[in-house]
Amino acid sequence: MRKLFQFIFRIRAFLLFLLLEGVSLYLLYRSNTYHNAAFYQSSNYYVGRVLEFQSEVSEYFKLTDVNKTLAAENARLRARLTDLQEQQQDDSLGLVRDSVFQVADTSLLAGDSLGQGVPDNAVYTYRPARVINNSVRRLNNHLTLNIGAEAGVSAGMGVITSTGVVGRVKAVSRHYATVTSLLHSQTLISVRLKRNRSLGSIKWDTRDPETASLHYIPLSERVFKGDSVVTSGSGGIYPPGIMIGRVISVKKELDKSFYTIKVKLSVDFDKLAYVYVVENKRKLEMDSLQIRSGVTEEDE
Repeated sequence: MRKLFQFIFRIRAFLLFLLLEGVSLYLLYRSNTYHNAAFYQSSNYYVGRVLEFQSEVSEYFKLTDVNKTLAAENARLRARLTDLQEQQQDDSLGLVRDSVFQVADTSLLAGDSLGQGVPDNAVYTYRPARVINNSVRRLNNHLTLNIGAEAGVSAGMGVITSTGVVGRVKAVSRHYATVTSLLHSQTLISVRLKRNRSLGSIKWDTRDPETASLHYIPLSERVFKGDSVVTSGSGGIYPPGIMIGRVISVKKELDKSFYTIKVKLSVDFDKLAYVYVVENKRKLEMDSLQIRSGVTEEDE
């Protein structure tokens, strides 16, 4: 304490100067209209900048909650959109069917008007989840999600994003799930060309996280660059019509009866953040029937 007083005593002249300078500036800006206006204009600018920075920091730390809400809302909108698409298709065929899409955990948006009108007898259920781990450069790539058995997730369920197919749930714990990525050497997904409905299979054998190969499209079919490739719905893991990608190259091999086709994947696996786990509530019934009938599904 003694040293502090000694230090203050040594700089007493400088402190007195600062005090008088402050008083002088106060009197100047108070008695002079121009200086007063200039001072408040400058102070408002800097205060505004500080408040803006404070707001940006606050919004940054709220992004997690915002993303959760948006993911749930997107799942609900996707469910209603695909439901309407199914209804339009049935209307064109003169059929009457139950709605087949639903969003799980409607409490995420309790009270939101978007939650109204979602049928309870839906076949497909969407569950939003956050990707907490992801690999794209290995031979066999996997993801980890932040939801598990407690949220109703089980092995075998499909995983998609708003832009396309991601993969399939491999294993679950109480709060987490691992997913076999589409970027996996053993992944095979049943697909079709949207334009002419030709059936084939997507396999990741290009070693490029942005592309995959489309197999088993016969030479009798016409395939063009830019053709959309979507899920066929075979196997009941993914709803039909979910985007896989677009054809970027088509080749005919002399010794093959199928095209060699490369597809640009619609999902950017490097930037995965939120996904949707898809449950088919009738999958068990379908699998049981196929087993009794001696039918096996190799794809998906």
